[in-house]
Amino acid sequence: MYMSSTQSQNGPQPIQRLRRGRDMLFLGGLLALMLFGLISLAAATGWDETKAQLAKLTLTNIFVLLALSLANYLLRGLRWHLFARRLGLPTTLMQDLRHFLGGFAMSVTPGRVGELIRMRWLKREAGWAVERTAPLVLMDRASDLTAIAIILAVSVSLTTTGISGAFPVTLIAIGLAVIATRPALLTSFVTYTHKFIGRWSRLFGRIRMAARSLKQFSGAAVMLPTLTLGLLGWLAEGYAFFLLLGWLGADIGLAMAVAVFVFSTLAGGLTGAPGGVGGAEAAMIAILGMKGVPLEISLPATAIIRITTLWFAIGIGLAVFPFAERISLRKQKNALENR
Repeated sequence: MYMSSTQSQNGPQPIQRLRRGRDMLFLGGLLALMLFGLISLAAATGWDETKAQLAKLTLTNIFVLLALSLANYLLRGLRWHLFARRLGLPTTLMQDLRHFLGGFAMSVTPGRVGELIRMRWLKREAGWAVERTAPLVLMDRASDLTAIAIILAVSVSLTTTGISGAFPVTLIAIGLAVIATRPALLTSFVTYTHKFIGRWSRLFGRIRMAARSLKQFSGAAVMLPTLTLGLLGWLAEGYAFFLLLGWLGADIGLAMAVAVFVFSTLAGGLTGAPGGVGGAEAAMIAILGMKGVPLEISLPATAIIRITTLWFAIGIGLAVFPFAERISLRKQKNALENR
């Protein structure tokens, strides 16, 4: 998918076109599998009832859902910018938003490792090595885990029945976030992992270097505003799910709706599946069923919220990605020519 400066002058080479086509086929396949599974369930439980629920939604409703999702992405993009400035990167807000949103094109890679393309763009545009920008990615992911874990813990505490399995999942998320944001803990974890594996000394050395640089993110002056942005962003999508369920006739309460959404998102992510596809949908439908929401409502609700959150983000990423790639290559070329 990535091109050198020479390749960008001569046009995409066959290998790049092949990779781009493979990536698009992979994305389409995942979306098709998700929709096929949900449609099959809808057909088995009564397609007419599901269509009747979908007919309740208007274009205005869909616009509101997309707007709330976009608010989430922009708030988290602003958080990325704050982290980048703290790290000392000479990037502008528009640059950081371009990198952050463009990275969503790779959201469905296993473990979302494809989003590391943002580090590649930073290397081209700012000249920073990957190990210097790695703390930015670690803090972004840890902040998401922390925000989701806090929202889940608070929302579950406000419900009368709770969600089975929410407590251990919350602890796992908070534990991972703590490790990822504490330089000493992360360095020790990396060291013990390296000793256990006994290989890739150079790679683990770079990771340790990145872990030590997390010290500059410590302190309330950084953590409070960035955590607030993450909380507001994820709450926006949780609120969108609450509105959607209400429009479909299943008002389970704001706290429960938010809890179901963030728990399903977190559970899907912890499976390691690309974009949490499969796991998140299954968890959402199962929990809604336990809360008394019939399948003819939970199925379209799950499909719509996933399309207007995960797949909407991927759509934005695919739209921004070519511009981000082209701009980064041009800046890299200019930097080389000016040496």
